Amino acid sequence: MAFTDVETAQAHSAIETDASGDDLCKLGLLYSTGQGGTIDFIEAHKWFNLAALMGSEPAKHYRREISDEMSTF
Repeated sequence: MAFTDVETAQAHSAIETDASGDDLCKLGLLYSTGQGGTIDFIEAHKWFNLAALMGSEPAKHYRREISDEMSTF
């Protein structure tokens, strides 16, 4: 999933305001795909975990995928 610079900025600004689980999930996607920087699975897992705790179902799926990916290193 590709993100524009505007979407990246919106996701980062969301954590400074009232972030939802979906906002945090977007941050996880940014880090897991390297959009706007380098790929960082640890940061991605952190954001997916926080999003999952806030009830984001997609984040639960992505968190599991990232965990599997990290365990292969």
